[in-house]
Amino acid sequence: MDKLLSLIEKNPRLSNQEIAVMLGEDEKAVEEKIRVYEETGVIKGYRAMIDGEMTDSQTVTALIEIKVHPKFEHGFDEVAQRIAQLDEVESVYLMSGGFDLCCMVTDKSFQEVAMFVASRLAPMDSVMSTATHFILKKFKEQGVMFSKPLKDDRGNISF
Repeated sequence: MDKLLSLIEKNPRLSNQEIAVMLGEDEKAVEEKIRVYEETGVIKGYRAMIDGEMTDSQTVTALIEIKVHPKFEHGFDEVAQRIAQLDEVESVYLMSGGFDLCCMVTDKSFQEVAMFVASRLAPMDSVMSTATHFILKKFKEQGVMFSKPLKDDRGNISF
């Protein structure tokens, strides 16, 4: 990944001027590169990361593993695309191991996630089985820490 994309990925709030200084480039050149990246789909968007525990947000997130029967000539892509279209689904990944796909789902409650799996995901054509894992606490996401580091109260020992 080039340095420009790396900077934007780490801190999308940087101004074009700040990025230009960091890269030793002209601000107009940086602005043009970003425009091209946005228009060609290299940059998909910009998103704030909110710590739900520090707000009044009442949502539940689950990681759902999915075994699927791949479609002839389409493999896993067709079913993955259908799953990705569901409003509750935040992300879908093709993975190795005991399951074929993995998706992240956010909803209002444990019951809502369970109903989503039972009524919309599991009955889908090609879905053979699912395993739902609820996220109980978020420590780190996309390189950002969500929990405070533990305080080490042990004293120094010297010999």
